Amino acid sequence: MRFSALFTLGLAAVATAVPSGAPHVVHEKRHKTSSLWTRGSRAQPAERMSMRIGLKQRNLERGHDLLMDVSNPKSRNYGKHWSPEKVIETFSPSDATVEAVKQWLIAAGIAPHRITHSDNKAWLAFDATAAEAESLLKTEYHTYKHQNGYKTKACEKYHVPKQIQEHIDFVRPGIGLSSPKRFDGPGKHTLRRRETTPLELPSKMKRSYGPTIAPKKRGAMNLIPDARPTLGNISGLKTCDILITPECIRALYGLPPPNSSVAVAGNSLGIFEEGDFYDQEDLNLIFAALAPYVPQGTAPIANFIDGAMAPVNVTEGGGESILDFGLAFPIVYPTPVYLYQTDDINVAEGLVPNETTDGGFNTFLDAIDGSYCTYCAFGECGDDPVLDPTYPDPFPNGYKGQLQCGVYEPAAVISVSYGGPEDEIPAYYQERQCNEFLKLGLQGSSIFFSSGDNGVGQRPFNDNNGCLGNGSIFDPQWPVSCPYVTAVGATKVYPGHTVFEPESVANDLPGAPYSTAYSSGGGFSNIFGQPDYQLTAVNTYFAEHDPGYAYYSGFGNTSIGVGGGRYNRIGRAYPDVSANGDNIALFVNGNFTFEGGTSASSPIFASVVTRLNAERLLANKTTIGFINPALYANPTVLNDITNGTNPNCDSNGFPAVTGWDPSSGLGTPNYPKMLAYFLSLP
Repeated sequence: MRFSALFTLGLAAVATAVPSGAPHVVHEKRHKTSSLWTRGSRAQPAERMSMRIGLKQRNLERGHDLLMDVSNPKSRNYGKHWSPEKVIETFSPSDATVEAVKQWLIAAGIAPHRITHSDNKAWLAFDATAAEAESLLKTEYHTYKHQNGYKTKACEKYHVPKQIQEHIDFVRPGIGLSSPKRFDGPGKHTLRRRETTPLELPSKMKRSYGPTIAPKKRGAMNLIPDARPTLGNISGLKTCDILITPECIRALYGLPPPNSSVAVAGNSLGIFEEGDFYDQEDLNLIFAALAPYVPQGTAPIANFIDGAMAPVNVTEGGGESILDFGLAFPIVYPTPVYLYQTDDINVAEGLVPNETTDGGFNTFLDAIDGSYCTYCAFGECGDDPVLDPTYPDPFPNGYKGQLQCGVYEPAAVISVSYGGPEDEIPAYYQERQCNEFLKLGLQGSSIFFSSGDNGVGQRPFNDNNGCLGNGSIFDPQWPVSCPYVTAVGATKVYPGHTVFEPESVANDLPGAPYSTAYSSGGGFSNIFGQPDYQLTAVNTYFAEHDPGYAYYSGFGNTSIGVGGGRYNRIGRAYPDVSANGDNIALFVNGNFTFEGGTSASSPIFASVVTRLNAERLLANKTTIGFINPALYANPTVLNDITNGTNPNCDSNGFPAVTGWDPSSGLGTPNYPKMLAYFLSLP
């Protein structure tokens, strides 16, 4: 944050002073207060309040078109990615907006030295007494108490001068009311890791990760007794229907062996982790047994965020992290692989009773884009004070430093295998975050998210079957519902089939071999609309392969389930693509085992794109960046998946069909075709 001091004469001349007695208009008004909240006493006049004014951003409505301009293969600007500075300048409020709001504050008695202006120019902040804030906004502040005991300051409505209303997005504290969700013990977060059970202590984010087989401290799921494989089961490509190895992956997708002699400058793969930690011994065992061309000791380059740490002892290694790196290194070596290990142990593991952080990914985004720390959009400035962790962490073993902003560069390709139910995170939180993925795409990063492991719903939790409404409405996944990431579903080689035949959608019944059901996630968002790049594919799907379910068309809670509908016909559709995500051979805690889930699919597809980036860079081209428009424009570069389905919510889900479908997307990688295609682009 930087201090805004003296104003230039030129800018001062542009601003229009707000005359005394100027007419005010209602800027925001809460029309209904939830029964969960009780309004208490009015704020004391001398009580101090930290005020933030979100300034009206420029060009937010153009963001999609700007991203398409550098991502659409038909655009003359394809591949001409932006610098971070250009992104900030394009979307920041105008100088006239900043000056108009400052002059209003000064005229109202807020001295210039009390006003700070964020580095990304998105908001103004100042401390004020409650009396000052009420006079400024023609309102009354009260203390509101949630039924869980949480208290916050808010007002029913507030006013701003009519002539500056166009410059203001929102004021905080304002009409908003949000509270931490409380559960019945420490570490019980809304976003639990997908492989955990309700009886365990899950992390705050669910891992898009199928039931793990290896015995481990958290979240162990059991194989049926005769299902555990051994190294002796592996026999080259003959046994890829039993165990998937790096050799199987290369055969499935036409990948040549990696060139281990040189890493291409400017190429990189980043992998996000939280609450799960790799250990070097397991990676070494994987390399020795399955990818001997990767040297012993090869490890990710650590980008530790807000007190995170890794690696751990082999007995504490997590199957999630080992799965990511055990798949990525054999495909991309010697390309640098970065580990974005996020948040201190208290936050990542939910170790502090009654301290919940139900959101996710914001501290990671802060660390790779400093402007995001203070970015204002959709009524939110910076990290959410309720949903996101706050640093320094005062609790034992907590990170004592300041929130890390812009300390690392975003990798050219980033894979994330975590997520949660879209309905459990506020829409404004997801929309602000989705805008950041758009901005990373403008800068040339490809962002991949796994699509989830529970078909058209979520994993059952307590008395919830993982679906919406009466238990039959499909429950989409976050953040894959954002149209500016690439959602990756899972496929598998069915028993008795080979890598030379088409794969099928991953769909395992309970006990075959995992103790719980697993099917590749897919569906339609209730928050985001279908982007133009996928409209033709989705419309073709409905026209030629209508799934036959009743549907609704709209966004927000009031639209869900209208008319008996089970999914949102006009929502952003996912997944976009798929890759193998079942029976992956690896070592966990020193033991040979196998795992499954779309957590495998995302790093595989991301690694394939990392290989494509290397070839483009060698040809003096740019990295691919946001890949979705190019793939939807030419889906024949992928292997179409036409068998399988993704059941949940008392349904068979969406069956795979010719072309795009909501269980396998456009299909799996075909590296030779993809390479020829992307080398043909500018």
